[in-house]
Parts: sequence; C-alpha cells; structure tokens
Amino acid sequence: MQIIDGIPVFGTSPDEGALKQARVCAAMPETAHVALMADHHKGYAVPIGGVVAYRDHISPSGVGFDIGCGNKAVMTDVRGPEVRQYIQKIMDDIWKNVAFGIGRKNAEEVDHELFNLPVWQDQKFIGGLKDMARTQLGTVGSGNHYVDIFTDEEDRVWVGVHFGSRGLGHKIATEFLARSGAKDGMDVEPAVIATNTNLGQDYIQAMQLGGAYSYAGRDWVCQKIVKDILGGSILEEVHNHHNFAWREYHGGESLWVVRKGATPAFPGQKGFVGGSMGENSVILEGVTPDSSDEDCEIAMLQAEALFSTVHGAGRVMGRMEAKGKYKNGVCVREPKVSAAKWKDWMKGIELRGGGLDESPDCYKRLPEVLREQGDTVRVLHTLAPIGVAMAGKDIYDPYGD
Repeated sequence: MQIIDGIPVFGTSPDEGALKQARVCAAMPETAHVALMADHHKGYAVPIGGVVAYRDHISPSGVGFDIGCGNKAVMTDVRGPEVRQYIQKIMDDIWKNVAFGIGRKNAEEVDHELFNLPVWQDQKFIGGLKDMARTQLGTVGSGNHYVDIFTDEEDRVWVGVHFGSRGLGHKIATEFLARSGAKDGMDVEPAVIATNTNLGQDYIQAMQLGGAYSYAGRDWVCQKIVKDILGGSILEEVHNHHNFAWREYHGGESLWVVRKGATPAFPGQKGFVGGSMGENSVILEGVTPDSSDEDCEIAMLQAEALFSTVHGAGRVMGRMEAKGKYKNGVCVREPKVSAAKWKDWMKGIELRGGGLDESPDCYKRLPEVLREQGDTVRVLHTLAPIGVAMAGKDIYDPYGD
C-alpha cells in the first residue's frame, strides 16, 4: 500500500483516472476517509474499488446504480466427476431457466417476504416499482454478471453468482441522484445527502430495500441451480454486497462507509471474490491479527482500508476497446482482444453467452491483485470454473461494474 495525497492506495500501479476521482471525493468537506482497493478503476463520480466514509452523510453516487450488487457462492454436496460428465446439459439448463440480459423477466414468478416491507407503501415512488421488481427477481442481467459452476481443491462443486438489484436498484439510484442534484458526467463531485434529512432517510430506506432485493435474487438463483438442476443440497454459503453503504465504527467514531466495488473484510468475515471469465475465483476471509510486529502492520492496513478488500480482478480495458467498433457492418476501430485468444482462455470450460468485452484480457490477474492487497485477507478455497453463463455479446450494460 502507498499513501498518495493522503489517500491509501493498494496496488503497485494506481489507475490515474480512479485516483483523480478519489482526490475529488477526499476534498469534499463531508468526507472522513477515502481508500482505493487493488482492483480500482474509474467509475461514475466515485471510483470502482473505492471506499468512502462520511460522518453524517451518504452518497447515492458512491453506492451506484446497481445497489447491493454482490457475490454469492454455495458449496454443494455434489462432486466434480458427477458434474463434469453432464456439464453441457447442466449449462443448457441454466441458460434455459435463468434469465440473462437487460430488462428481462423471470420465467417463473418468485414470491418473497420482502414484498411485504413497509417501504413499498412509505414511498409512493418505490411502490410504483413493485410490479417490475416482482417480475425481475432472480434475473441476472448483463455486463460482468454471471452464473458459474466451480470445483474446489477437494473437487467439491460450488455455484457462484454475481449480480445486483436489477431495474429496481437502477431506478432508485436514478431517482435519488436527481433529487440530490447530482451533476452529470464521470469526473464530477459525487452527490451526497445529509442523513438527518427526509431525503437522506428516504434514500437509506430505499437503498436497504435494494440490498434485500439483491440478496433475495442471488439466493433464488443459487437454490434453483443446486436443487433443480444439480439435484443437490447446499452445505455452506458465502454471501456479500460490494455496492452498498453500512453504518460502522472506525477509529472510535461512527461512519457511513460506502463501498463501491469493494468487499467488506472484517476479521473472520468471509467473502466470495470472482476472477475474470474463465479464471479462478476465491473464498477469502479477513485476517485476525495478534500482537506481533507483522500483525500490527496488517492491522494498520486493515484500518486504512476500513476493513475492505477487492471485489474482483479489476478491469484494465474498456468494453469498446476490447470488442472494437463497427458501423454498418464495417470495422472502424479494431478490437484489442483477439477472438482466438479468448477462445483459448476458455478451453475446457463450458460457456454460454459472454463476449470479447469480458475476456480475461480485459482484466488484471486475481492472484496479483490479492497480493497487492497485502496480508489483510487469506484465501480459504480456490474455485476453478468448469461452466460459465453470462449475457450474450450483443447485450450492453452502460452501468455494469
């Protein structure tokens, strides 16, 4: 870790666009602390991989459009040989039963107790989103969102998913960004709202609904795949948001900690962090330091990160850079990612959907990113993908993380 202009930055090669955004966040009077995780890159107003803390404010720009986006991984009682034998059919069944893409509806109605929460009546705007939210619960979306089948070091089968609050979260974010006077553009001050105002309380209530909705969707997809497609049971689950805000205590004071593309990693807290398409992912845990000199340094790093870690490998290439630009069927800008190399990356993995803009060439390598984060976390399991399902190459998500 290095300190740049008072900002703790994990990673040996800081992204200048993200660092510029972090400086803007840090200069705002409402901000108490800013840090960049090792997978940081430029986002909308607040860098992805950024952690920004406020004493009595919250930021819809920091939480972002995909409120509650996160990862869930479940270990099953199914073994690797059983799945590898039928992986083509398994991935076909996932592709048929789980909806991928923007604005998609679930093929089956999913009921959930969250639809009984008071927020649907408390805020008229939220109530108007209820029917859409019902139809989209359990849909995965596009961009870098996925459903993966993994095996671990003991050849146990895991199911991993990455997605968030779908249209509900996007519309909540859009509404509150407008109501808080957010500026247009990427390199602007993030919108912040005082939490002791009606607007602030309304946003917190709506954000927490988006978080509950995200959890419910990931729960449904994992259960659907394990029970109905794999014919197994869930033995263990690891579930975490990485686009959210929590009220936490740090350095003796109470703060609203906004993590945008950053995973909470308190001592003993487990997290699921995905690699790029076709590469290994990990189950990790926040380290519990003792009183040794080395562990004192770990504790210092954890405090600087506000007990946060990476949420993925981190992009190094934009989507349009990766897949090139075409006009009337004619290439006007060559893609930077080779289709042949992408297919080479995916050898031995059963793929549904995906595209050049999600090739591992577009990302850093996850083991390197984890090393750059220091010894604040330890890897419990390494998960190797044998099946990957994502939205197709023609689906573009302008707000995908």
